[in-house]
Amino acid sequence: MINVSKEAAAHLRQRNAMTRYSDPETTTNQTEILRQTMIQSLLRYRGTGHDLESPEPELVRSSPLSHSAPTVFVVDEDVSVRKSIEVLVLRAGWRPETYGSGQEFLRRPRVPVPSCLILDISLPDLSGLELQKCLAVERPDTPIIFMTGRGGIAMTVQAMKGGALEFLTKPFADDVLLNVMRNALELSKIALHDDAEIRALRDRHASLSCRERQVMALVVRGLLNKQVADELGISEITVKAHRGRVMQKMAANSLPALVIMAARLGISVPKV
Repeated sequence: MINVSKEAAAHLRQRNAMTRYSDPETTTNQTEILRQTMIQSLLRYRGTGHDLESPEPELVRSSPLSHSAPTVFVVDEDVSVRKSIEVLVLRAGWRPETYGSGQEFLRRPRVPVPSCLILDISLPDLSGLELQKCLAVERPDTPIIFMTGRGGIAMTVQAMKGGALEFLTKPFADDVLLNVMRNALELSKIALHDDAEIRALRDRHASLSCRERQVMALVVRGLLNKQVADELGISEITVKAHRGRVMQKMAANSLPALVIMAARLGISVPKV
């Protein structure tokens, strides 16, 4: 059911399936030792029967690793499921964050790092499908991996139509979940990169004066300088000056590059 775009798939192959993410600071021996220590502590903790809010899981979430690595969110009412996936995520070198309800997760601000959400279809407040609808608008760069112990075909189809990356039926093997999480984090990374590019383009476009925006809109439609001058009622020399500033402010090294930028910004350009 994994629906990875051709671009993302090619990117994944080029990065050798992206077996793990890591920040340069997390590749030191000291951090690796710390991570392994946290995992062992959490494994020992799993047998104590204590609540998730005890200090050890909080230690894991506030570690140096947790502030730099990609984040895997887990929303499931079952404490044992949350703990098991938390350990698996830590072993892969990512940051786990677990929640017992959809409302609790929604209170968590959006993170500026690659992330994915492992979501149980049946939750005590918002259902998994209802939460998916909220996130489609608020966090489109966070792929969702659904899991359920009693999923039906209709429910699976609804989740996939809503944009879910995968729908897993419990119990599932660790390596299956790991592979899906790797794909999800890679897709999130690509989405974040695209979003950053769009925001940078919008900032550059916002820096243009009103007249420069008018000139840009006409130039990307294919009008010559003389035609732009006639359209705006200004001299051709003035058009050339505005056009030069547009190219400079937009960091466009050619007219085709400017046309591509305009299309990404939603500025009307002629169809070829």
